[in-house]
Amino acid sequence: MKHNFGAGPCILPQEVFQEAAQAVLDFNNTGLSILEISHRSKEFEEVVKETESLVRELLNVPENYSILFLQGGASQQFAMVPMNLLPEGGKAAYLDTGVWATKAAKEAKNFGQIEIVASSKDKNYTYIPKDFEVPSDAAYFHFTSNNTIYGTEVFEKPQTNVPTVVDMSSDIFSREINVSDYDLIYAGAQKNMGPAGVTLVIIKNDILGKTGRTIPTIFNYESHINAGSMYNTPPVYSIYVSMLNLRWLKAKGGVKAIEQENIIKARTLYAEIDRNPFFKGTAEVEDRSRMNVTFVMDTPELEAEFLALAKERGLVGIKGHRSVGGFRASIYNALSITSINALVDAMREFEESHK
Repeated sequence: MKHNFGAGPCILPQEVFQEAAQAVLDFNNTGLSILEISHRSKEFEEVVKETESLVRELLNVPENYSILFLQGGASQQFAMVPMNLLPEGGKAAYLDTGVWATKAAKEAKNFGQIEIVASSKDKNYTYIPKDFEVPSDAAYFHFTSNNTIYGTEVFEKPQTNVPTVVDMSSDIFSREINVSDYDLIYAGAQKNMGPAGVTLVIIKNDILGKTGRTIPTIFNYESHINAGSMYNTPPVYSIYVSMLNLRWLKAKGGVKAIEQENIIKARTLYAEIDRNPFFKGTAEVEDRSRMNVTFVMDTPELEAEFLALAKERGLVGIKGHRSVGGFRASIYNALSITSINALVDAMREFEESHK
C-alpha cells in the first residue's frame, strides 16, 4: 500500500479516481468520454452548475459573491488580482510569509506601489508575523493562508480596514472559514479540491470595475463572471473531478467534519515529532500548518537512511523542499489517519533501530 504525502498534485479519494476513470471511457452513459464532450453541452453545463453549487454550500458563500473556475493556477492570480483591484497609481499591502507570497507581491509591482507590511524572512519563514498594521489607504491587503514549503498557516484573518485578498491554494476546504471576511479568495485546485488545471476564485462582486485601467478581456474577472466561467474553453476534466471530490466531501459531513479529522491527523503527527528524539519540527508551534508538516533530524546525516526506510514502507513524497530540507508530510483532506499512523510507525521503528 502506498501512502501519498506529496505536496501537490496530491492524493484524492480512491472512489473519486474510480468514478473519474469511468467517465474517461463513458461519461454519464453518453457514449462519449468526459475528455471529448463539448463544454457547451447540456451535460457539462450541469457539471459546472453542480460544482458551483457545492462550493457555495460547503463554504457557505454569500449570494453577492461570484464563483469562478479559471486556469493558470494561483500564479496567474498573482497578476490578475492587482490587474483587477489595484487602481492606477494606487497602493496594495502584502504580507510576506514565503515563496508564494513573495511571488505574488513581485507580480503586483507591475501594476502599482506595493508595501510589504511584515515578513518572516528573517527566520526562513518559520513563523507568521503578528504585530503589523495595514495602511488604510491600501486598495487591498493580500496574504497567503497556508505556506506549503515552510509548514506555517494563518488560522485567524489579520484585522484590516481595507478589502482582503487571500491565496488559499493549500488549505481551502480543509477548515471552516467565514467567506464574508474576505473580498477575494483564490486557490489552485490541486490540494483539497481536485486535480491540477482549474483555479477556484470566489470574489465579492462590488469590488470590481474600480481600477480605471483597460484590462485585457481574458484577464478581466467581469468577463468570466458574465460568461459563467465559459468565456473560453474551461478545464473540463479538472472541473468534473473537482465536482466528484466535493460530492465526497459533502457526503463525509462537509468542511466542519473534515476539519476535525485534519486536527486529529496533524496532532498525531506533531506529537510524534515532538516526542521522538531523532526529529524536530521547523515551524513555530503556534503557527504549525495542519496541511504541510515540516520536520528535520537532529542528525542530518541520518536523513537519507530514514528516507530509504520510508520508501520501503510505502511512504511517498515526504522529502522536504530544498528551502527547508528534511521532510515534509502533506496531509490533505483525502489522506487517512491510517497513513499518518504508518508514518508514525516508521519514525518509531527508526528510533528503535538506532538506540
